[in-house]
Amino acid sequence: MGQGKILLQPGTLWTSVKERTEHALKCGALLSIPTEFEFVEQDDVRFLVRILSNLNRKKAAKEKQEKQSATSGQEFNPFLPYEEDLFVADISDTHVCILNKFNVVDYHLLIITRAFEEQESLLTLEDFTAMWACLADFDGLGFYNSGKLAGASQRHKHLQLVPLPLAPSGLQIPIEPLLREAQFQNSTATLPKLPFLHAFAPLNPQWVESPFTGGEATLAVYRTLLEAVGLNTTQLGAYNLLMTREWMMIVPRSQEHFHTISVNSLGFAGALLVKNAEEMQLLKDQGPMNILKSVGVIGHRA
Repeated sequence: MGQGKILLQPGTLWTSVKERTEHALKCGALLSIPTEFEFVEQDDVRFLVRILSNLNRKKAAKEKQEKQSATSGQEFNPFLPYEEDLFVADISDTHVCILNKFNVVDYHLLIITRAFEEQESLLTLEDFTAMWACLADFDGLGFYNSGKLAGASQRHKHLQLVPLPLAPSGLQIPIEPLLREAQFQNSTATLPKLPFLHAFAPLNPQWVESPFTGGEATLAVYRTLLEAVGLNTTQLGAYNLLMTREWMMIVPRSQEHFHTISVNSLGFAGALLVKNAEEMQLLKDQGPMNILKSVGVIGHRA
């Protein structure tokens, strides 16, 4: 992003997020989906499992989008143009930040490209620079669902950011206990208790001080992690990426669902979502870590 420009004023994002959330709730643009949650333990992880109590709003909106697509003959893109009432901030000359319309977690942000790019395309220097510009003022978990198999619901490229901690009680991120056991091989590591292919690397929290430096360094880490799990940059498969100010992890995917339970990047942070009591029971019977294993890839790192 040599010629790029950061437009986000330092120290303003968190205030803007709260103000825009209040505005979007008042005018009806933000359609939060209420949930209850409980913890389900397996393999030293207290998984945070949210159960949705009302999916009707999202279903109605999806039907409306499908109708629009059928009428216009073009796939509906909610990010081009995005809804003004969901706009939070201009991040850079390539990215803007908006609220997630159907949020399950409060203050869930989407970092979207101004111009259309495919969700399955490689992450770029601009993407990571935009993420660091946001992380500077918003201590959160950033993630990217690369493609439909990885849980992406829109084709227009978007990274996501949710505030930490993920639950009102407990750890910042449920898989935290496993991070302490990271086994390094050169600059990347694996977490021995994760029973699926993945690669993990530490990041430098000081990169928040310069999004450009952070962007460049993180892009290099990202490419190394892709290589470690056997995803080469010309023939990418589906994967989930998670990052905080302190670490990044990549998990290749084999399928989107376990039975009817859809899994995206947050699942690999230890936060899962079920639609009803039947799915909750299925998750408890099977075990959340086993569910992650079944949607991940079994194999050894390159």
